Amino acid sequence: MARKRDYYQVLGVGKDADDADVKRAYRELARKWHPDLNPDSPDATERFKEINEAYAVLSDKQHRTRYDKFGHDGDGGGGLGSVMDAVEEVLGDVLRRRRQKQRGRDLRYTLQLTFVEAALGTTKTITVPEDGAPPVAGPRRQFSVVIPPGTKEGSVKMIKGEGEAGRGGAAPGDLHVIVRIREHEDFRRDGYDVLSDTLVSFAQAALGAVIDVATLDGPIKMRIPAGTQPGRTFRIRGRGIPRGAGKNAARGDHLVKVQVDVPTELTPRQRELIEELGRLGGEDRQPVPRRGFIDRVRSLLDD
Repeated sequence: MARKRDYYQVLGVGKDADDADVKRAYRELARKWHPDLNPDSPDATERFKEINEAYAVLSDKQHRTRYDKFGHDGDGGGGLGSVMDAVEEVLGDVLRRRRQKQRGRDLRYTLQLTFVEAALGTTKTITVPEDGAPPVAGPRRQFSVVIPPGTKEGSVKMIKGEGEAGRGGAAPGDLHVIVRIREHEDFRRDGYDVLSDTLVSFAQAALGAVIDVATLDGPIKMRIPAGTQPGRTFRIRGRGIPRGAGKNAARGDHLVKVQVDVPTELTPRQRELIEELGRLGGEDRQPVPRRGFIDRVRSLLDD
């Protein structure tokens, strides 16, 4: 039979410790070694028993005095046996609770979506290990996860009862599917609106043009008027993110900001034309009617 450790050493206090010190040390150690908090530790039960035994003696003035005088072998019929019985009863209650029903743990699964999938909604099939471990081996389960339109980053879809199995016939945990959305090369989100930039040439901005614009539903044609300034935003109504499920659900808008591609290198002919445009546009400080200016630009660029 292993020799019992000194009760003061068990609690980590000195022999001059007062009742408050003993209680404080006991609470810290009991929380640390409680079997319910250490289900995988083979030593937790014995350590918890030892801690409770030490506290049962040192927290009682009469038992502590007798222990200080006689040690472990000095019971002498003074009642330490009843203290040990009480400790065994407390420990038995703890172990019985551990054997009782315990709900299964919730499992987590991270689901990666594209910007368009999250915006328009989709259905994804996911594969989840039985026990929530990394999906490298062992039994797996498949689930279909419905992603509604307008799903946001960090949204959680809960699948009831598909977590870890419960203990002792208790209910299983749930499966929490956490949504992560990859950034899109062109699109950004602002509420139910989609934002994007489009690049046009100097000639297109000056003369007006019909350009292709990427949207959630695919490319569409958009007309920009003559004289469009850099940074101007055009609103394409009803091409944003749906506000609900169904084909007839209202949608936000798609806002397109126009950026003008200013050439950094010019041929002599291009430089000549732009200088002429500058003169026509007022650098000679002579007012030129707007329509007349645009017509002259067209004639120069068509030259």
